[in-house]
Formats: sequence, C-alpha cells, structure tokens
Amino acid sequence: MTTFTPSTSAEVLSTVQWAAAEETPVEILGHGSKRGIGRPLQTEHTLDLSKLTGVTLYEPAELVLSARAGTPLAEIEKLLAENGQQFAFEPMDYGPLLSGEAGRGTIGGVLASNLSGPRRLKAGAARDHILGVAAVSGRGEAFKSGGRVVKNVTGYDLSKLMANSWGTLAVLTDVTFKVLPAAETEVTLAIRGLLDDAAVAAMSLALGSSAEVSSAAHLPQRIAARVAGGRHGSDAATLLRVEGFGPSVVYRIEALKQLLGKAGALQEIAGEASKTIWRDIRDCAPFADGGARPVWRVSMAPSEAHHMVMALRMHAAVDAFYDWQGGLVWLSMREDDPEAELLRGLISKHGGGHATLVRASPSHRAAVPVFEPQPPHLAALSARLKAEFDPKNILNPGRMAPGSSSATLARSMEGAAS
Repeated sequence: MTTFTPSTSAEVLSTVQWAAAEETPVEILGHGSKRGIGRPLQTEHTLDLSKLTGVTLYEPAELVLSARAGTPLAEIEKLLAENGQQFAFEPMDYGPLLSGEAGRGTIGGVLASNLSGPRRLKAGAARDHILGVAAVSGRGEAFKSGGRVVKNVTGYDLSKLMANSWGTLAVLTDVTFKVLPAAETEVTLAIRGLLDDAAVAAMSLALGSSAEVSSAAHLPQRIAARVAGGRHGSDAATLLRVEGFGPSVVYRIEALKQLLGKAGALQEIAGEASKTIWRDIRDCAPFADGGARPVWRVSMAPSEAHHMVMALRMHAAVDAFYDWQGGLVWLSMREDDPEAELLRGLISKHGGGHATLVRASPSHRAAVPVFEPQPPHLAALSARLKAEFDPKNILNPGRMAPGSSSATLARSMEGAAS
C-alpha cells in the first residue's frame, strides 16, 4: 500500500492524474476522523491530505475565510473565536463517537460530509455556507467553483454539489466559507420530565413563537445524564436555546417561560454550561461511550419521529434522543437486531425520511446499506453524475454504495433533510 501525502494542490492533481491513468482506486483522507462512516474501502493506495494545510485568506470584516482542505477544523474555529466569529452551522465532531480523538476533523471533510449541528434549523448546514471550492475530479482535471463573495455563482453551483459527496466525486484542495459573528449571550431553557410526545409539542410551540429559538432538542430520561457529565440530572430534559444580545436574550427567555410555564419544571442554564450541553448534543455524546453498538442518524418529520421510535421499541432494544425539534433522531441499537430493514420500513410507514448508519463494525457496514438506498430514478441520475466526475471510479469507490458511489447526487441535493 502506498500513501501519498501532497502538500500542494499541484501535487494532488499529479497524484489523481496518475491514479486515473493507472485506473487504480485511492482512498481520500484528511485526518481520518470520519473514516468509519460508509462501507469499508479496499484500496491499495491512500491520498492523505493532512499536509495540505493553512488558512489562505481571512477577512473578518468581510465575513469570509479560505483554507486548504486538510486544515484542522479545530485550528480554524480557534482563529474565528479569537475574532468573535464562528461557523454558524456549528459542524459536528464525529471523532469521539467513532472512538477517535476530538478535534481531528478537517475543513475539507466538513464540506464533503455536509456537517451541521443543533443550530441546523436556523443556520442550515455546510452546503448553505460554502462560497467556493478548488478541487480535482476523478478525471484528473482541476476545477474551481464559486469564489470569495456570496453573489458570484453562475451556471451549476459545484461547490454545493461537493456537499455529502464523501470524496466520491472529486478531491477538495481549497474551500471558502462564509463566517458570522458569534452570539454575545447564550441561555438554554430546560423543561424537565416531559415524555417524548409532550416534548415535541413543547418544542413546536416554542419554535412557532417570537422567541427566536435557535436550537431545540429532547433528551429522554437517563439519556440526559449522559450530557454535560450528568451535572444537570437524569430527568428528561427538553432544551430550547436562545442566543443574541444580552437584553434580547433575557426578554425572549422570559417570553418562553410565560408560554411554557405549565409544561413542566423550568430550569435556566447559561453561558459555558449551555455551550457544553449543545456541544455534547452536536457530537452525539450520549452514545460516544467507546462501545460498538450500531448508531443510526435518522432524519424525518418532527411530528412523526417519536411515533417511529415508539414503534421501533416494540421490536428492538433502542436508546434514542432528538435534535432539530425532533426531526433528527440519534438511535443506538444492538448489532443482532434486524435494524436496517426494520428501521427503514418504519421510517417509510411514518411519513418518510432517511437513515444513515454512522457507527458499526466493518463487517456490519459491509453487509448493511449504510446510506439510504435511492429510488431508481435518482440512482440513475447519480450514476450519470458519477460518470462525469469520476468515470473510472477511482475516488473512494464503494464507500456510499456497493460497486460505486452513486448515492452522491441525491445526498448533495437533500438540503435540510440531510
């Protein structure tokens, strides 16, 4: 096995051109923090982008940042924090969930996997903040899309197409993101003791109010004890985050208290304690226990998700918690449960959605459709897209689907559902 470690875009181009000429598959890596997601790869060669690093442009006044694809996300977030700014979509760190180190993800991996966090309802995901990319296709051709301002895209927006492609269409070399000011004040209002159905109703009421709730999540009983080191107890917690200027946050929290005062016991959590809670929810900390139990990420209608979980519990031993007002469900199941077919059948029965297996053993990932299978018309469209970008199927072959990576197009177009 050969590992290529380019430090320039030209070296990436040369490596991919060689692989295309030899028709030999390569695995694309940053630091490998998300290597355990997707079907296991069997390639003789690895293209390691961990040396393709550095922030190439940062203009705080213009709210724009460019960096080479292998730059650690933690390094970039530290730079942004020093300037009172952030990625508003608060990208998830998969490292701890996959038994790896925290802070090992790269900025290229953020886009390739279209990361987001609890603020997804308000701020969107990585694809909604990308301004431009430079990349090398599987044909061995360098291309650019977008730029350093918001309104400069004509024709096809290939920058957004790279989101959720998981390295199967092109190798990213440089990315440019929009950044935004960080909130001055953050307070979380917790409603304690609600069952799942009542929690979904409370979150819906809060998000429909004028309080401008930026995040809403529900941690059922016992799951709550696995967040923030258990400092806030084990009773079920329905969490509503409010962010902004101090006086505005105080006013909006009081409005929520008036609106939800009869729902259950209320608790205010402010400052760093609030940030810790949402960071743990973002990174799926309740299931980042070093175990090997399969973990699923399910996106579906918030009004139906808790019904699906209840039905699932009739057939399998399941732990679950909810983000995105209940529209994102994190599930931990046993490997011997018939989870893929059962889970996807119940999702379809309860209004539709999609499920991704984000943690499991390599043998399990090889046997189960990791990403949501596509309907025939989208599968055909995705196959044509793959043929245009990577006709010899050399980039992360088989990661998203057996024999190819043709799940890309629909995944990149799913937007808020992914």
